[in-house]
Amino acid sequence: MSERQRSLTLQFLAEPTDVNFGGKVHGGAVMKWIDQAGFAAAVGWSGRYCVTVAVDGIRFVAPVKISDLVAVNATLVRTGRTSMQFAVDVRARNPLGGDDRLCTHCIISFVAVDRETGATMEVPSWSPVNDEDKRLNEYAEKVMALSKGIEETVARYAPAKT
Repeated sequence: MSERQRSLTLQFLAEPTDVNFGGKVHGGAVMKWIDQAGFAAAVGWSGRYCVTVAVDGIRFVAPVKISDLVAVNATLVRTGRTSMQFAVDVRARNPLGGDDRLCTHCIISFVAVDRETGATMEVPSWSPVNDEDKRLNEYAEKVMALSKGIEETVARYAPAKT
């Protein structure tokens, strides 16, 4: 792979099968779209099979309506030795016109793995090159740190496994 794909956008129409009981697109459908876009972006960057590790800081800002034109954009904002973090924005608009609106945002993490053994594999490194890259990189690091704190709290206070 001569040139790495840092950003990827999936576009499609929200379908009636995606609706929840409130008449809007179900949050689970949006999370599936996030995972699909993130996976495609992670594979595009790393050139390897990848698995989802975490979805952090997810916020549902506005609903996606049936028949909206949806754009799910995943942009690489941080790499580790074997991991990658992507900022994902889900935006939607009426296909007949009008402005798009931010519906959901999160940071999603993937790890490159060998499909046969499950062993982690190194990924190409990436470094921020401009102020927006630096802001998103710092944002990803802060969201990951908060998530780690939540995991530690849950591990300490969750009921014991039986």
